Amino acid sequence: MQNPFIWHDLITPDVEAAKTFYGAVVGWTFEAQMPEYHVAKIKEGGMGGIMAQPDNMKGMPPFWSGYIYVTDVDAACAKIKKLGGKVHREPWDVPHVARMAVVGDPTGANFNIMAPIPQGDSKLPPPSALGAVGWNEAHVGELDKAWAFYSDMFGWTKGTVMPMGEMGDYMLFQIDGKDIGGMMKKMEAMPMPMWLYYFNVDGIDAAAARIVAAGGKIAMGPHQVPGGQWIVSGLDPQGGNFSLLSGTK
Repeated sequence: MQNPFIWHDLITPDVEAAKTFYGAVVGWTFEAQMPEYHVAKIKEGGMGGIMAQPDNMKGMPPFWSGYIYVTDVDAACAKIKKLGGKVHREPWDVPHVARMAVVGDPTGANFNIMAPIPQGDSKLPPPSALGAVGWNEAHVGELDKAWAFYSDMFGWTKGTVMPMGEMGDYMLFQIDGKDIGGMMKKMEAMPMPMWLYYFNVDGIDAAAARIVAAGGKIAMGPHQVPGGQWIVSGLDPQGGNFSLLSGTK
């Protein structure tokens, strides 16, 4: 089985401000699922959510997390440990929604795993939908070591490998023969290995302007990447990292 990303969410100290910002920049609408959790919605359905920062995370900058689908969270945690990864929070249940855990690869990049309740076919937006996550990018401590872990753990297959000089290789990875993300050794300026996520927008220049108008900051770009797409990376007003992806400038 090749396990896909099925959800992404933001933990932030100011949910209402984050909803206003991402609604303006990406175009999401929101539905409160519980007092502290708001589902981000696009035309095709829910794509993720925004969650209030719990007390034990006070003072931390906001961050986005990706959730990778598994059929058995407990068995997956055992396998993660066997492959040299870490389980940062042991499996727990969100009643009637999912069982999940917070984990990390052997090089230090963290992510979540999730088994929805009930299991079965979900009606998630396609990765190409506007407002959905169109790209999942891992900046890892050591590329070969990380790739061995993810390929063994989730059955992903290697795509094109693009040399980037002193920065090393940028490796695409695939599910069902389709590129869904990239992986590279993290740059020295990055404080720790991490996953970054790209939201689809229509026109990168206009989207970059919306970032600034809504009170965010441009961290890098906009610029074109191999394959012809355009990206921009930014910070939301609370300091959360995110990126945008478009087929047009």
